[in-house]
Order: sequence, then C-alpha cells, then structure tokens
Amino acid sequence: MASERQLSPGSGAALSRRSLLGRTAAVAAGATAGATALTAAAAGTATAAARDVDVAIVGAGLAGLTAARDLVAAGKKVVVLEARDRVGGRVMGLPLAGGGVTEGGGEFIGPTQDRVKALADSLGVATFATYNSGKNLLYKDGKRTPYATDGLLGSVPPIDAAGLANAAIVQASLDDLAKQVPVDAPWTAAKAAEWDRQTFETWLRANAVVPSAKFLLDVACTSIFSAEPRELSFLFVLFYIAAAGNPSTPGTLERLTETANGAQELRFVGGSQLLPVKLAATLGDRVVLNSPVRSISRSGNRYVVSADGTTVTADRVVVALPPPLAARISYDPLLPAARDQLTQRMPMASVGKAIAIYDTPFWRADGLNGQVVSDTGVISSTFDNSPPDASYGALMGFIEADKARALDAASEAEVRAAVLKDYTTYFGEKAANPTSFVLQRWNNEGYTRGGPVSIAPPGVLTQYGPALRAPVGGIHWAGTETSTHWMGFMDGAVRSGERVAREVLAAR
Repeated sequence: MASERQLSPGSGAALSRRSLLGRTAAVAAGATAGATALTAAAAGTATAAARDVDVAIVGAGLAGLTAARDLVAAGKKVVVLEARDRVGGRVMGLPLAGGGVTEGGGEFIGPTQDRVKALADSLGVATFATYNSGKNLLYKDGKRTPYATDGLLGSVPPIDAAGLANAAIVQASLDDLAKQVPVDAPWTAAKAAEWDRQTFETWLRANAVVPSAKFLLDVACTSIFSAEPRELSFLFVLFYIAAAGNPSTPGTLERLTETANGAQELRFVGGSQLLPVKLAATLGDRVVLNSPVRSISRSGNRYVVSADGTTVTADRVVVALPPPLAARISYDPLLPAARDQLTQRMPMASVGKAIAIYDTPFWRADGLNGQVVSDTGVISSTFDNSPPDASYGALMGFIEADKARALDAASEAEVRAAVLKDYTTYFGEKAANPTSFVLQRWNNEGYTRGGPVSIAPPGVLTQYGPALRAPVGGIHWAGTETSTHWMGFMDGAVRSGERVAREVLAAR
C-alpha cells in the first residue's frame, strides 16, 4: 500500500514470466512470530500528554521509524505519532484463523535493496528464498497453458514469437531510456518535458505494436504500479525503472519484476511486519499510536503538532506519509503552492490482496509453482504464498488498478466469490474450497487509501517534482515516494528515513 515482483536475456530477444508480475507478496513464515508481531503492534499504544521534543515525526511506517532511530542515536529527543493502532504503514500482517499470519502489504526484498536488508540484519529478522519451483501458468484467450521456467528461453510465457520479439525490444528500449533519467531529479533529464507530456499507454501503443506484446506489458504495468498505463507519466515510469538499483548499480525493468535475482527474491521469516514492530520496540514510548495528526502550526521558531489525544511542540517536524495523505493535514502557515499542488496531483494507486488458505499447497503436486498470468477475471496474477515448511497452502492474488476500483464497493463475500472463481479456473476444483480466506483492500483503508505507492500522471514531475523532498522551513518530507532508489518499496522507505534524519541533523 506494497508489490509486492525477461526481457533481453543474452541476445535481448526474450521476455520472462516474472517480467509480468511485478511486486508480489507471500504468507509470513513463522506463525508464532507473526502473531507475536501483531500483538506487539497493538500493545504499543501509549497515552501521551503534551510533549516537548527536538523532532516530531508523523507516521510510524518504516520511513518514520527509521528516521526516529537515527535521530535518537544522534542524541535527539523524538516522538513518533501514528494514526493507526499499529506500526508499519503499508507493511502489515493479516492473522489467519488457524494461526499464523499472511502478508497484507509489502514484503519482498532483492538485490540492491541494501538498506532494508541492513535494517533486518540489525533487528535479527532473517530472510528465506521465495518459492519459485515448478511450472507457471498462462491463461489467455480461454486457454490454460503450463510452461517451464528453466528451459533455454528461461521463464518465457508461450505467446507468439512476434510478440516475444516485440516485447524484448520494448524492454531494451525502456532500460536504455531509463539510464538517461537522473534518479535524484528526473525532471532534469534532457527529454524530461517530452516524456512527461505523454502517458505510458501512449508510448506503448507506438512501440508495443504486436497485441500479445502489449498484453504482457500491460500486465507488467498493473503488477508493478497497481495502475493502468493510461494513468502514468512516461517520465515517471522511466524514473521508476532507473530507481530499481542502488548508487552503484543502474536500475532495470528486469530487476523490478524478477523473483530470482530480482525484487521478489527473498521474504522475511516471521513476516515483514516484524521489521517495524521490532524497530518500534527499540524506540519504546517515543512511538504513540491512535494519534492521527490534524494540524502542524508554526509558533515562533518552533512547531506545534496537534494530534488526537496529544500535542507536541518541536523544533522540527518530519512528515513520513504518502503525498496525498500529507495533504490532509492542516498547515499554518500554508505550504508553498508548488508543494500543495504536487500533493493534489500524486494519487495513490489501487490495490488489494486476496489470500486463500488450504490444508496443503496442492498445486505443487501437479508440478505448478502457483504463479499465473491471465487476461481475464479479477485476478490477473497469482503466487504461492505458503510458508517455508508447507504446513499449509496459500494462494495470493493481486486485485489491481481498474479491477480493484471496480470492487471497492463490493462486499467481502462478493470479492471472495470472484477470486475463488479465478483460482478454480487456474488451479482446478480443489481451489474452490479454502479453509480460510483473507482480504486486504488498501483503497478502503482509512489512513492509506490505496497502494502500493503514489503515482505521477503526465506533467507532474516536470512542473512540481522539485517540491517532493524540499523542506518547508522546519518541515521535512519522508516516505518511499521521496526515495531516489526503490521508490514504492520497503527499501525506498528505509532510505528516505535515513536521508531525512541526515537532513534534519545537518540543519541544526
């Protein structure tokens, strides 16, 4: 809210299965640890009288908590105000009826996501490899086709040769163009104005000219961004690709979408919410839950942060929220017009996750890995979310973009029926009767209202991009949307927290 997920192998002429799936999610391994994490998060609620601190932080996601950690280490007095009754933001666990948890938000990490891995290591949270064995499924034009992922062409879905060749050319073009985009200021790219005038859809129509190639790239888009190609600035897409690396490793579309050697390579033992829970525990009563911030006002050289149940006076404020949610706070004096206009123009994407639980991961016995790419139904991609010991089976599917919005007003029973219909189509009658079913619809989550990331339509980055990170007096901005690497991922959130802590310390 959280993916959350080849072209040109060798000669640059093929497209792999995982290039279509984007950010994925999986069941949190270690049921006991995951349940403890949820309990610990709920137990973190603290009553708070008025406080006087050096830095007030709004939002107890990975960005806000990381900033707090670094500021406390530097000797600063800090408080973190969180609207929800839990920490983690777009990283959360969903309890299962039979015990354990499954991931409701962000959860995967991979190569070049160095900062979230370092955080996990520091907290003693281990990782394990994402399950990625067996055949994939392509469901297209009413036909179900299993296909191997370890042949000469790798994880290439069995579409027509012309489509594969066209898709390979498109990915190579995207990667080449992304190299021209500075990750710290994409709006300064030589062709930024040209690229920001068009949508990704417009560019794809001119370049993905084979229908099957367009299908693959559309699925890749909705899986990565949880948004339709028509909603995205082409410059924003190129920046997102460029940001899928670190300062020494250029980003690529393949790294965004792959499992092995990609952004979905590893999962966290006990679930990803262990990261914010354990990090919050190191901060103790500095973290205050159930405290939505309503206003931030300047008073002389200081700031007054008013939240439900408490008021905090601080020298500086860090707002670690997605841009559209940061805009819902009242500021006095008003924010500069450029910052306010930016937040009006970067909506949250639209995503839900549906997880069906079974006695066993029965699809594995059929030689399947639980992964699907489909052109029909409410679920266009699925994944095996079973725990490492396969003590139960779990199928997860993303509900994304237009499909998510179409179901926003539907009841959970209606969504469940639609999802299980798709799972049965893909995996057979055994999928029709799960032992339990959990659903997380981020569009309907009050303090997120979408996910996994805020997106930039045409014209936003070139006109308002410089306001994304620029402090306003003593107010500083964090959150994965402000990261120059791995925007939209947990790693980006951690990087933004580390960056804003340095920024605050340098300003003192």
